[in-house]
Amino acid sequence: MDLDYRILAANKAYRDAYAPNESVVGRRCHEVSHHFAQPCDEAGESCPRRTALASQRTERVLHIHHTPRGDEHVQVELNPVRDGSGEVKYFVERMQSLPTARAAASSEGLTGRAPRFRQMLQLVGRVAATETSVLLLGETGTGKEMIAGAIHFNSPRKEAPFVKINCAAITETLLESELFGHEKGAFTGAYKRKEGRFLQAHRGSLFLDEVSEMSPAMQVKLLRVLQEREFIRVGGEELIRVDVRVIAATNKDLLHEIETGRFREDLYYRLNVVTLVLPPLRRRREDIPLLAQHFLRVFSEKNRKKMKGFTPQAMDRLLKHEWPGNVRELMNAVERGVVLARTDYLDTADLPLLAQEAATPLSKETLSGDLPLDEVEKATILNAMEITGGNKSEAARRLGITRKTLHTKLKKYSVPS
Repeated sequence: MDLDYRILAANKAYRDAYAPNESVVGRRCHEVSHHFAQPCDEAGESCPRRTALASQRTERVLHIHHTPRGDEHVQVELNPVRDGSGEVKYFVERMQSLPTARAAASSEGLTGRAPRFRQMLQLVGRVAATETSVLLLGETGTGKEMIAGAIHFNSPRKEAPFVKINCAAITETLLESELFGHEKGAFTGAYKRKEGRFLQAHRGSLFLDEVSEMSPAMQVKLLRVLQEREFIRVGGEELIRVDVRVIAATNKDLLHEIETGRFREDLYYRLNVVTLVLPPLRRRREDIPLLAQHFLRVFSEKNRKKMKGFTPQAMDRLLKHEWPGNVRELMNAVERGVVLARTDYLDTADLPLLAQEAATPLSKETLSGDLPLDEVEKATILNAMEITGGNKSEAARRLGITRKTLHTKLKKYSVPS
């Protein structure tokens, strides 16, 4: 593309992804990839073109692009191209979708578009391409297992196994056998040799959930495997070497666990090469409509119901709730709502726990001291537009506003219409 965002040439992959059966040469990139009439940074997105021109070097950013498959998260890499005098005159842009994440309600993968969620995804994209160990920190229900999967399936190891184990769900004695395997006769009930999770994950990734629940003795054994890349089966003598990327997760403060002597400091630093902090749902409220709609589709199909969406009052309650159980709690609430729903629109009466809460007035500046009211309104409008397939009259009816008011708000928030 040139300095005026105009596409000068595009490969088949780009044309197929963003404009099948259409010409893209001569059109501006933000028009094709974003459906924006103006450059990205004038429509609420960060723009790598401006930063690349200023820095004179390659810049990367995570964008939301509009494709025939729906809104997708895309890693964008922009490389400046200089002319004979050394001036930047053109850019070569390379884009790569994150197949495990969606910016719209989706039946698969991670779902979200809030700034904190996108910042986390940007780190996922950068970390996935490396071989380093990763530590995931987040409250219960924030989706640590899904993030671990996103790291694996966006990495060079994606064709190899992704093996998972919950360290809190297995006793210390059995955990050693589960991780490293055992020989026949190693203990009562060991009727045959067993492969451990480390060997199963050879050349792939091993996800250690709730790693903070390991006993001190098991922590020593795990540290040795991470350092030496080798282990011995329980009851065995053979030294087994493995090539495994470890992704660990916990909902505890490991520094506090170290202070109290419950977690080894050397293991912490071995696991904590790169840390990703998963934002709680109350810090990404803009994603509640997307997630709620996703769960509504899933549980409507599961329970053979034809739910059309949420009433404005129900969505209002979802947005106001603090969600201490995060995405998992939201999922359970919607599932209960679908089961209890008496009409094809899920209402507050179908959300008994939320309906019992006292209504909390919305501040003009913030919602629960965290999210600007405008962002909540924008998220609600996006949800209504999505579930109505862009039908403005129906979206306005669901929102309880006139079509003219909806049009004004769409323009205000730069929502494609």
